[in-house]
Amino acid sequence: MVAALSDIRVIEMGTLLAGPFCGQLLGDFGAEVIKLEDPGKGDPMRQWGREKAHGQSLWWPVVARNKKSVTCNLRTTAGQELVRKLVAEADVLVENFRPGTLERWGLDYETLQKINPRLILTRVTGYGQTGPYAPRAGFGAIGEAMGGLRYVIGEADRAPARAGISIGDSLAATYAAYGTLAALHARERTGQGQVVDSAIYEAVMAMMESLIPEWAVAGYQRERTGAILPNVAPSNAYPTKDGSDILIAANQDTVFRRLCDVMGRPELAQDPRYATHGARGANQAELDALVGAWTATQPNAELLAALHAAGVPAGGIYTAADILADPHVKERDAVVAVPHPELGELPMQAPAPKLSATPGEIRWAGPALGQHNDEVYGTLLGLSADERAALASDGVI
Repeated sequence: MVAALSDIRVIEMGTLLAGPFCGQLLGDFGAEVIKLEDPGKGDPMRQWGREKAHGQSLWWPVVARNKKSVTCNLRTTAGQELVRKLVAEADVLVENFRPGTLERWGLDYETLQKINPRLILTRVTGYGQTGPYAPRAGFGAIGEAMGGLRYVIGEADRAPARAGISIGDSLAATYAAYGTLAALHARERTGQGQVVDSAIYEAVMAMMESLIPEWAVAGYQRERTGAILPNVAPSNAYPTKDGSDILIAANQDTVFRRLCDVMGRPELAQDPRYATHGARGANQAELDALVGAWTATQPNAELLAALHAAGVPAGGIYTAADILADPHVKERDAVVAVPHPELGELPMQAPAPKLSATPGEIRWAGPALGQHNDEVYGTLLGLSADERAALASDGVI
């Protein structure tokens, strides 16, 4: 099997999550991703993560999977020259430095395109490469707030909440990967590369559905509504007899009728208060209380089995342990075990989406710092052992 992106070479510059997650997505589908890291300490992601095993980050093996690690001090003239040599052999350069950084290093796109006209420069930042905010430092949480997401997360009577993952960075990286693939496709027609400019706040804003026209046209401001969407009912988390919660989404008319049958209350589907989508939305709190009172009398497993048999969308609220134990996850290999030299067989989420002919694959977990120096600098760039030793002695690699 030949991977979908096996003919694409990516140079990844930058640290933490937004740029590296873009590199991870491309690497999952076969791109050769050469990650440039600071010779002294590498990407800070090597130390990040809430929990560590044997003193090691459990996040790094995931975000750096399928990548080749080479050390390169980008702040030195010699390191910048190494980048130019790598660019000559590459299809894509991914970076997530503050705008102007590459330009100060003499690695602006005009210069790089003269070296390699087919190069695609993928840039991930908080605010984009242009505009009055472009020079600002831009972390994911700030982009989430500016893009409108933070305001609508949480309970109505509390301050805005944060999603429990770095969603802003990940969205910007996903759009960066999407833009990179579009640019690669366009290059097939034009023979020319281009710049992909992915801003965190814009990636978040792109996911905000009809938030903007709702305000601009109708004067409606979405507010925090906790576990529900206003006027969409029943669609909520409901208690079970076991003390756990399940999600039920039965807001469509036909699905609501099926839920009523499972509840043994078919007459509710004809009740004027609940018979239509609009009526259920107007009586949302009352209906949620009614459904919740019924689910609280039902054991979790039996309740879910009955709902699934009736064609009512429902499911548990999974923890990591639930994900690992789920037979559907296992059957689809949605979690795979990847060998790690210190951690053994390390489970992590598989590449998504699944392709029938050229599926993604995790070839190895995040590498050791500088593990591929000899391969990349020696074999790819043709630097001799003496030249590599001199660069290492000077702190360049």
